[in-house]
Amino acid sequence: MIRLSPKQFDRLVVEALETLPPFFQEVMSNVELVVEDWPSPDQLALAEGEMLLGLYEGIPLTERYSYNLVPPDVITLFQRPLEQSVDSLDELRQEVRQTVIHEIAHHFGIDDDRLIELGAY
Repeated sequence: MIRLSPKQFDRLVVEALETLPPFFQEVMSNVELVVEDWPSPDQLALAEGEMLLGLYEGIPLTERYSYNLVPPDVITLFQRPLEQSVDSLDELRQEVRQTVIHEIAHHFGIDDDRLIELGAY
């Protein structure tokens, strides 16, 4: 396990976002990325017993109709579970990037089953 300060962890998140192709950065719409230490009990319930590293909450781009005056979608990364899932800083960097990409895929309307078909796991 590795432990970073919030500022150090935020830097890994920024690095992950900066590695995204420009297309994704341009097309993402009304979505906020936040970092929390741990998931809430309600968020954990959504994970159905799985370790929760990140969570997308919102309306995917593929399902948006009459989408006006709506609060932003939220992608939450959970710092402590991400840190517990790795043994080195390089592994954490990779896991943060993978989690960011995974949750952004949900923003684009790609579900877990499709991610498995695409070989994301």
